[in-house]
Amino acid sequence: MRITLLVVGKTTDSRLVSLIDDYRQRLSHYVPFELVVLPDLKNAKALSEEQVKAAEGDAILRALTPSMDVVLLDEHGKEMRSVEYADWLQKKMASGRDLTLVIGGPYGFSPAVYERANSKLSLSQMTFSHQMIRLMAIEQIYRAMTILRGEPYHHE
Repeated sequence: MRITLLVVGKTTDSRLVSLIDDYRQRLSHYVPFELVVLPDLKNAKALSEEQVKAAEGDAILRALTPSMDVVLLDEHGKEMRSVEYADWLQKKMASGRDLTLVIGGPYGFSPAVYERANSKLSLSQMTFSHQMIRLMAIEQIYRAMTILRGEPYHHE
């Protein structure tokens, strides 16, 4: 099983890039992991919010395959504690399907992407920038792996 984090647009803050790269490296010891960055839309400022969501949605859908278990990181998704997330992730890994976590752009997801998704997950009731949430998502995958292995990273 492979875990993919699919994101719209590149991370522009070099500090976030450095931290994301650190956790990507750490994750490589536990599970095949890939960060897929879809290109930013050209002329997005000339488009309406709905047009941006539709165009980003088309790009997201082109990056998915039918066999992927697609989970949207969405403010209306299910929330869970880190230990619960680790159990959830373990069940996903046991299914044998590739897991793809998707972070949309600043306006969220198009209706077509919601329709394709298998489930939604929320990392918090608070709102974070779509660039910061990338780091949080990768860190939580890493945390889940250490919980599953009984390693001392997570304290409860």
